[in-house]
Amino acid sequence: MQPTHPNAPHAPQALLPPTSTDPRAEGRPTTGTAPTPSAEQTARLVRFRQPAPAAPGEPDDAREAARFGLDPAAHRELLLGFEEQVRQAAAELLADTGFADLVARLPFRPGEHIVALGESTTADRLSWFEILRRLLPPGVRLSSLAVPGCTTTQALAQLPALALLRPDRVLCMLGANDVQRLGPDAVSLVGADETRRNLLLLRELAGRRTSARWIWLTPTGVHAERVAAYPHFRRAGIGWANEDIDALAAFLLSRPEPTVDTRPATTTADDGTDRADDPHQPDGLHLTLAGQRSVVAALVRRLAEPA
Repeated sequence: MQPTHPNAPHAPQALLPPTSTDPRAEGRPTTGTAPTPSAEQTARLVRFRQPAPAAPGEPDDAREAARFGLDPAAHRELLLGFEEQVRQAAAELLADTGFADLVARLPFRPGEHIVALGESTTADRLSWFEILRRLLPPGVRLSSLAVPGCTTTQALAQLPALALLRPDRVLCMLGANDVQRLGPDAVSLVGADETRRNLLLLRELAGRRTSARWIWLTPTGVHAERVAAYPHFRRAGIGWANEDIDALAAFLLSRPEPTVDTRPATTTADDGTDRADDPHQPDGLHLTLAGQRSVVAALVRRLAEPA
């Protein structure tokens, strides 16, 4: 289900990068009609699966392409480009024999079904989960229930779908949207107590309906300065703070289930230059491919640890 909150951080408007000072390029058309996204903006929407499909499951190619105003051939070309980037990221990681040895020690075996719960960091077509898919043996099945903009409250509604998939393991990365701060009073979209309640309830109810082993991933950190300066976030009056993410991470790390702390993997070293390994996009919230690659590397290292 697509989140309906008007300030949802991963709504299409928030995902469109500012390209000029023309108000039409910032989603404030002067004619009363919506601006036509640029090729860069369309690619970004396709990458983050925005808007989400109206019906469960992926629509056929023609319908999927039409959602973005693309013909099927152009849409397919974008998808193939994303697939190639993910394949290359996985190949580069496996080229390190030490890392390849860690992958071989992961507790995922052929015949198992791994399901991901999450928001845009996981729904991203260049996500850590998509890279993981290409690190594991073909016999390991991976399915994603990640929805851009999803809060922990909304994730509870995915329990029936999760049960139907009958996973052997669940990788859960949620909470980044809960700690979104709204308005001048910086009120969280979902309060901290409710977030903890939702996560515990999600784990408990999933445990009743499936026999899956559970693995938490903390939300990734943000680049606070970029978040504060990003025009779309400023105009919407929304923001994020690392202290909120740190508090949620502390809760997850206190749980008995394995938890992957993704925050160190997405720390930005600001030296005033463009860096190929910069984990954050210009909005300071979403990850680059380098950031996603760092997240999956952190997951592999954590789960390959001796029991």
